[in-house]
Amino acid sequence: MSTDTNQLLNQCLIALPNIEDMGVFERSVTLICQQDADGALGLIINRPAELNVGEVFDQLGIRSHDAELRARMVMQGGPVHTERGFVLHDGGLAWDSSLQISEHLFLTTSREVLEALGKGDGPKNALIALGCAAWAPGQLEQELMDNVWLTAPADANLLFETPPELRWQAAAGRIGVDLSRLTDYAGHA
Repeated sequence: MSTDTNQLLNQCLIALPNIEDMGVFERSVTLICQQDADGALGLIINRPAELNVGEVFDQLGIRSHDAELRARMVMQGGPVHTERGFVLHDGGLAWDSSLQISEHLFLTTSREVLEALGKGDGPKNALIALGCAAWAPGQLEQELMDNVWLTAPADANLLFETPPELRWQAAAGRIGVDLSRLTDYAGHA
């Protein structure tokens, strides 16, 4: 196993179709936002929740007249801390409670970023999620050795422009894999 604890940072985990009983991770794409000696944290970026940004703003008392922003779907970021909001965003501004993923990509849990988005002063691109995915130390590395995931580099196009329902295939396509050609069962010799 590599001693570089950030080897998966800013990488997408692409769930393979042959893995059974993956629950929320079935056919998911998860961006790894943090990886260290304590484990890993990520956001599922292709699983829409049953609410939109406007509903979140209304619940938090944040005003916004941007109809396109208000209509944007919130993602189910994962099965951990499902009551907590996460904002994946670009730009050079880091709000309180921000984690820098790459030079221009941040994960923020601060209400400030939502208020800025509502006012039209926020980052150009943002994905809002409820919940996150988390792995104990060594757990994600073991899942990779068990061929649960493919990995592919993330980019702004995949994260912010590709429709959520196309992200699973698009992420795999970035590394030349056509998931429709893979079987959904595993064989044993």
